[in-house]
Amino acid sequence: MSESGGANANAKKGAGELKVSKIRRGTVIDHIPAGMAPAVLRVLGIDRGVSDIVVMAMNVRSRSLGRKDIVKIENRVIDEETLQRIAIIAPEATINIVEEYQIIKKDRISLPRELHGVLKCPNRYCITNDPQEGVPTLFLCEREKPLELRCHYCEGLVRGEQVELIL
Repeated sequence: MSESGGANANAKKGAGELKVSKIRRGTVIDHIPAGMAPAVLRVLGIDRGVSDIVVMAMNVRSRSLGRKDIVKIENRVIDEETLQRIAIIAPEATINIVEEYQIIKKDRISLPRELHGVLKCPNRYCITNDPQEGVPTLFLCEREKPLELRCHYCEGLVRGEQVELIL
């Protein structure tokens, strides 16, 4: 898969690989763990009603990861809160911003120390789960590998497999 610049609707096959033409402007999310691209699309709120070009490639060969997923979205730049959600799913992803078919900015996504309002606390007695209180969640990242987050309010520990995003 061509990783420079993005994707367009015109896919071409040649020499055993799938090539997707570049997007004019938008975002390319690369180095997503294999099989996690659909979760990234859910975080982005992308469903059948989207009018811009969206390309999802799954299980693409990668020198560094073995296999990876890639998501390309035309005419969209991702905000910081959405990046926090993506960092939980794909902590080693890279975000490429494309303008006029060229990558103008490339950043490695990173899990922030504090996650505000992006996760649901699994403790049903936590104050953040009481709708009358209206307290947004706050988690502190204690460890990235394996992922361990601690709720600021109830001090409950949440491990990677227990994470539930607020979409």
